[in-house]
Amino acid sequence: MATQLDVDQAKLEEFMGQVVTDMAAAESSALMYVGEKLGLYRAMAGAGSLTPQQLAERTGTYERYVREWLNNQAAGGYVTYDPEDGTYELPNERALVLADDSSPVFIGGLFDVVAAMWASADRIVDAFRTGEGVGWHEHDHRLFHGVERLFGPIYRGNLTAQWIPALDGVEARLHAGASVADIGCGHGVSTILMAQAYPNSTFYGFDYHEESIAAAKKAAAEAGVEDRVTFETATAKNFPGSGYDLICFFDCLHDMGDPVGAAAYAREALSEDGTVMLVEPIASDNIEDNFNPVGRLYYAGSTFLCTPSSLAQEVGLGLGAQAGEARLGQVMAEAGYSHFRRATETPFNLVLEARL
Repeated sequence: MATQLDVDQAKLEEFMGQVVTDMAAAESSALMYVGEKLGLYRAMAGAGSLTPQQLAERTGTYERYVREWLNNQAAGGYVTYDPEDGTYELPNERALVLADDSSPVFIGGLFDVVAAMWASADRIVDAFRTGEGVGWHEHDHRLFHGVERLFGPIYRGNLTAQWIPALDGVEARLHAGASVADIGCGHGVSTILMAQAYPNSTFYGFDYHEESIAAAKKAAAEAGVEDRVTFETATAKNFPGSGYDLICFFDCLHDMGDPVGAAAYAREALSEDGTVMLVEPIASDNIEDNFNPVGRLYYAGSTFLCTPSSLAQEVGLGLGAQAGEARLGQVMAEAGYSHFRRATETPFNLVLEARL
């Protein structure tokens, strides 16, 4: 253990500042959850300068709580404060991130994900000691809704506009009429988006989580795509059907206990010239290159959600959310694919293409 004589005081103070900053952000994330649930951000969006009383009246909340919440948000740089008239404002750029569900940069779903992670904290502590897994379905219910709201804006902004066009010849087949399987579809956001964009094709969404499949069926009905979308409870190694022109894995292969087996099963279900689209969290092949804010976020999610999910299943490979392109390429090669490439990427995603 280091003694006082071994410590560089300047480095100690710098690190203490970092820890205090991180802990302030961690505590404030709970208030971000509160603000999202109460509609405080939405009420501030486009409203200009507001007093705490005005915001409380807009949201049916108690002014004293709102005032303290606003001061926390101002201290963190999320809202601005005018000391001359005591008003607060949510600038338009920040409203796109915090208040607009239709924005491609909206991150409100992350608040639910973080809340679900805290709800599982003691379970994860035990898992560290025992090495046992924690299944996706065993987490707090806020996780499933939060993931939908977190990934939904990303998929809406990129899936049909950039990702599918980046695949070799796939978009033309979808316009003409193709058969598509969406594995680990969750609440069906990705499946429904594709069905809306390519009405001549037929889509099948599969997930082992029955409650998510029920939510997906409801969403398909609301979107009016029931005629070309089917959702069914199934795993990545027993979903029905064959001859699929496109099989998609959206942010889920790394969660699987046996990703090699899942990819091999998908290979057998593909048509002869079919394509697998694999969307995974952005990551470098070198661990140290992932030491940045996005990597930190993904490693946290991987520790709490992705790795425990994999370890709860057969094989339990524990690929993790930061596996990187090279490791994913190994998985696909072991599964029997001869063609594998990076089709495109975003600041948060790798989009990979595999063929027979």
